[in-house]
Amino acid sequence: MLPEKIIIIAVMVSFVGDFIYLRSMYLGHAKPNLVSWFIWMLAPFLGVYFQLKAGAGFSVFPVFAAGFCPLLVIIYSLILKNGYWKITLFDLVCGILALLALVLYVFTHSLEISILFVILSDGLAAIPTIVKSWKFPETENAYLYLLGIFNNIIGLLIIKEWSFSIYSLGIYFIVINSIISFTILHKKFFKKEVFS
Repeated sequence: MLPEKIIIIAVMVSFVGDFIYLRSMYLGHAKPNLVSWFIWMLAPFLGVYFQLKAGAGFSVFPVFAAGFCPLLVIIYSLILKNGYWKITLFDLVCGILALLALVLYVFTHSLEISILFVILSDGLAAIPTIVKSWKFPETENAYLYLLGIFNNIIGLLIIKEWSFSIYSLGIYFIVINSIISFTILHKKFFKKEVFS
């Protein structure tokens, strides 16, 4: 277990990732899917609430950062003209299902089930961005997602008491950020241009 103060590094790295993504939006490269980013803002904030109820400490900061960045991206994308990806019916269906999963947690009295609904909601919200990144990888920036993997690994390494309610979101964010990073970078991997 690492000392809790190391979370400051994860938070600073998170802000660097936010800046890189916002800069990519400004340059016209990254065009976020607002359906994904709205749920990505909402689900982590709910997750932080549940983790704090479960007794988590500083390990919640990477999950909080996972919600704070989407808040910045949403605000900035609405300020920029053409700063976001066109929303399709598929995006809306995924968004409605994600919101439904968040609403369902209200009817559960189990912290673990509530966190599962947060993960389900966030995962459903990721589908439009995964599809967009696979087809049009140039409309995303992998740095933010790669740094998200790093942040959540740090968050897991400082956990004092391991319980599903505390570690599950960190593991989920590592997995989903890995998937999105791969969809953005897959063409470079196949062309062997990753390190060039």
